[in-house]
Amino acid sequence: MSSKKNKVNLSQYVKEFSYNIKLAYPVILGMLGHTLIGIVDNFMVGKLGSTELAAVSLGNSFIFIAMSIGIGFSTAITPLIAEADAEKDNQKIRTTFHHGLLLCTILGFVLFVVTVLSKQVMYIMQQPKEVADLAAPYIDWVAFSMIPVIMYQGYKQFADGLSKTKYSMYAILLANVVHIFFNYVLIYGIWIFPKLGILGAALGTVLSRIMMVVFMHYLMKRNADLKKYFKNFSFKEIKKSILKKIINLGMPSAMQMLFEVTLFTAAIWLSGSLGKNSQAANQIALILASSTFMVALGLSVTAMIRVSNTKGLNDFKQLIVVARSIFILAILLEIFFAILFVIFHQVLPHFFLNMSDASQLVDNNEIIAITSKLLLIAAIFQISDGIQVVVLGALRGLQDVKIPMYITFVAYWVVGFPISYYLGKYTELKAVGIWIGLLAGLTIAALFLYIRFARLTKKLAMQQHQS
Repeated sequence: MSSKKNKVNLSQYVKEFSYNIKLAYPVILGMLGHTLIGIVDNFMVGKLGSTELAAVSLGNSFIFIAMSIGIGFSTAITPLIAEADAEKDNQKIRTTFHHGLLLCTILGFVLFVVTVLSKQVMYIMQQPKEVADLAAPYIDWVAFSMIPVIMYQGYKQFADGLSKTKYSMYAILLANVVHIFFNYVLIYGIWIFPKLGILGAALGTVLSRIMMVVFMHYLMKRNADLKKYFKNFSFKEIKKSILKKIINLGMPSAMQMLFEVTLFTAAIWLSGSLGKNSQAANQIALILASSTFMVALGLSVTAMIRVSNTKGLNDFKQLIVVARSIFILAILLEIFFAILFVIFHQVLPHFFLNMSDASQLVDNNEIIAITSKLLLIAAIFQISDGIQVVVLGALRGLQDVKIPMYITFVAYWVVGFPISYYLGKYTELKAVGIWIGLLAGLTIAALFLYIRFARLTKKLAMQQHQS
């Protein structure tokens, strides 16, 4: 009898999988498109020399931190839109979109100014002077691209909230085409274009991000169902109460993302202090783990949309089923990736290294040895990472952001970073020790975020049952 009941229970989750995947896959492809912009920069700039590559890498670490704040903040728009969509309240959708886009534009300008002003940190951190001098103008230009990027996020989160996740995928793919073209002609000076080196890479990024917003705006404005939301924007309609509601949801979400991104940035800097081979191994393992993390991130957006929808319908019993179906799907997919990492942990590093260069043989062998160990930890850690990010998406869908912000801060910076620092600096584990700290932080976050979600939804379901 109990096995039959379990089968019924499991089947109610499994039948949600196809819709979850349908919503998630455009988000995943869009995220990979964002990553591709960075990969193209590294690949094309790498041909100029190691100093230029180091400058772009250093510059992008500043941009990445600023961008995480903007992206985290913008996620406040999705649950509000998705809830209003379930309630079929077009006025609420329109108002949230206009207020959210205004706040994203203002935040883009703020992040641009703050990033440009923070350049001096490179010199305080005692980065090599020739690298920092090259990185400074690169940062100025790419920081300017914060404005269109965060505006794009306003459009994206609006579209996601209406379960129209394909628009951002199309915009990113088109932006990548623009980016590859302008990067190529401006870095190397092809045809009528000047040879600008890494400044060319920065300008290519700026132009592609401006086009990303333009593509997104026109793709959505041409849709018959969405046209009504784009008409008659007026500053007279802006209300302090709605701005406050979005800010109250957006700021804790921005902090959650900042805590995680700065933890990983700290891991990169810690690895760098152990030597270039440890840093290279850390970078390879991080690229591989980040690629599989995109799948969990896509499911996190799906959780945010679907939980908000069911919250708008006041169906908390179905909300729990929907959320659990996404959690189970994320765990299954991350376990599959974990198995791949374990099987190929000694093979994968070879793809990132020039194995035909005899002068690099000793370094390459050391990098492969370190990376293969890191990938074994990454196999376990991505399961924790996948769980914490999908549960975080579900909690955002419930518009519960403050307690999760405290949970992520404690998990990453009170537990994770001290372990990474101690094991990396003061034991023989070195780079492996840094990753054990990351694993500990992510596992604590996953556990306590899930406890938070389970308690909250149980309470909401009981209240609904009693009423």
